Amino acid sequence: MSLFLPIILGLSFLLIYGAVFIVKQQTAVIIETFGRFGSIRQSGLQFKVPLIQRIAGRLSLKIQQLDVIIETKTLDDVFVKLKVSVQFKVIKNKVEDAFYKLDYPHDQITSYVFDVVRAEVPKMKLDDVFVKKDDIAIAVKSELNDAMFNYGYDIIKTLVTDIDPDAQVKAAMNRINAADREKTAAQYEGDAARILIVEKAKAEAESKRLQGQGIADQRREIARGLEESVEVLNKVGINSQEASALIVVTQHYDTLQSIGQETNSNLILLPNSPQAGSQMLNDMVASFTASNQIGEAMKNNKKKLDK
Repeated sequence: MSLFLPIILGLSFLLIYGAVFIVKQQTAVIIETFGRFGSIRQSGLQFKVPLIQRIAGRLSLKIQQLDVIIETKTLDDVFVKLKVSVQFKVIKNKVEDAFYKLDYPHDQITSYVFDVVRAEVPKMKLDDVFVKKDDIAIAVKSELNDAMFNYGYDIIKTLVTDIDPDAQVKAAMNRINAADREKTAAQYEGDAARILIVEKAKAEAESKRLQGQGIADQRREIARGLEESVEVLNKVGINSQEASALIVVTQHYDTLQSIGQETNSNLILLPNSPQAGSQMLNDMVASFTASNQIGEAMKNNKKKLDK
């Protein structure tokens, strides 16, 4: 009896060990009885009949992702590689179908992705592939949902995560983009230059207007100053002709003095004498007198004609 006790204890341990198993979270275990489907066990501590029931397999109920890379041709005969990411999971109440109906679900999903992408992309030009990549993803998801639901799989999301044209095509696209940007930059530079020319012309016109106004104001003030000078000289007994001549001579010498003060100017003075200066003053007075007489005569003749 003592010899059979260890054997009995060993067999009991093996039976208990074979009867108890643990299922992890988000995992489903398929139990078969004599090779035939028996039941689905969820997470937690589970039991089975040793030697009669066995664990046929385990399926993860988590969301999985499969990346599929497809090379195809667009409507404008450009070869392009697309990376489509498919997110899927096993439907909890269809674990049996997922386990028994498909041996290689990844291969099945890949085949459907290839079929849909190679049916949709050749209808589009390369630029449209970039713009309408969401439409491609939606078409793939719709096709996969219809096909994979019967196998116990739910397609959560499909994404076109990468579009990679041929290297020469990408280089050409970059050149086109660069040329367009250079064209836009040239247009902006032209607009800026035109605005600069217009504003410069406006500034010059305003400068000329202000300069003319300044000259007019200057001459007005000079005339007012001359008028006041003549009035002052008249008060001390100098008539208008003599006063005008004196003012001209004074301005003449003031001009010579101003020129002489410039360091970079050369001043040439012709031989002169006080008698010559007096004679010049007398000549100016005579000239102003004659001009005044002519002006008075013209006024008198006009009055006679008016009568």
